[in-house]
Formats: sequence, C-alpha cells, structure tokens
Amino acid sequence: MDSSKKHHNLKGLYLVLDPSLEINQLIQKLESALAGGVNIVQIWNNWPSSSSIDDKIEIINQIVKTANVYQLPVLINEEYTLLSKTDLAGVHFDQIPDDFERLTSSILENKIIGITCGNDIERIHWANDNKIDYISFCSIFPSKSAGECEIVSRETLALAKTIAQIPFFVSGGVTTENLKDLSKYGMAGAAVISGVLNAESPKQKSQEYNQALNKIIK
Repeated sequence: MDSSKKHHNLKGLYLVLDPSLEINQLIQKLESALAGGVNIVQIWNNWPSSSSIDDKIEIINQIVKTANVYQLPVLINEEYTLLSKTDLAGVHFDQIPDDFERLTSSILENKIIGITCGNDIERIHWANDNKIDYISFCSIFPSKSAGECEIVSRETLALAKTIAQIPFFVSGGVTTENLKDLSKYGMAGAAVISGVLNAESPKQKSQEYNQALNKIIK
C-alpha cells in the first residue's frame, strides 16, 4: 500500500451514504453513525437527478468535513473526476475503467481504490495484480439498495479467503444478525447503507454492527 494510505485502517464498518437524502438529514445521520464507530465512508452515486457538479462538490465537502473530525477516509462511488475537485481520499469502482492504468499514474495516484466483485474470480486476481487497496463483494444477501448486484456464493467467499492478498468487505443485505454466518470467510469488514441510515439511532446501530464485527474480524 502506498505510504500516504498507511494511516487508513481498511477494516471494520464501511458506511455507504445515499446523497439523494436531504443534506441536513444526511449529515445528522452521518454524525450519529460516526459517533457509533465507522471506519470508512463512501458516497454512493445515487445523486438527485437535478444535481450539478457544483451541487455534488458542496455535498462532498460537507461530508468530508464531518468525517475529518474522526480522521476517516471518504471515497466516491465511480465518479473519480471529483477527486481533483475535492479532498476525497479515494474511489470505489463498480466497473473497471478502460483507462485504469493511465488513471493510476494521474488522478488516482496516492488515492485509495476499491472495487466491487461478484462471482468473477478473475476480478479478484486482477485486484491483487493491480494492487487495489480492497475489494467488496455484492450482494451477499438480497437487498434493495444493492440494485443489480448478483448474489455472491459462499464458494466465492471461500475462494476469496485463499486468493485475496488485500482486505475484502461483504455488502448487500448484511445485518448484525446474519454477520455471524460469515465468520469463517476472513473478511475485513462489512459495508452497509440502509442497515445504519434507516435506523432510528444510527449511532446505536453502528455500535451493534461493530460488536458483531469484533467477534469475527481477526
């Protein structure tokens, strides 16, 4: 991992934010969740249809400022061009960009890079070979917010444990109850959206996720 990234602990509770929420409500939920213990924040590219680049930058800046209180990295989903316009720490890709090699020597240099994997084992090997910082498997369980993600088989997770030389997260329908069913796969943490954001107390729910994760993360 690049020396500029070493201070980021890529494990634990990974919170994915839905920017379609009203911004004041979103920041309140984020503040509550951070108080409960979040390690990584990602902004999902589910923007309101009317959002301009300036609108996105304003929202990103508020989120980054809030996360900075806890010295946590904030990543953007897909839209890597926003990295040069903000203090985002990195990007999470759902699809590998065609010009990935060029990007890593320019806008992505020294940035945290993550990528979604389904049941494609070759993508895990690709992530290893290209020194991606982490991978995320979606969807582990059926989930509305996981969109078109395929259901990831337990065989894929078992293979990932033996193949992946980088941290990997599980996402999609992950709850505090079903996390225990994943304990043997060696993941670094869990990524959640609605599991925390829809909770009456995001702080309490984040604490509950951490309690569950602490029992299974080595």
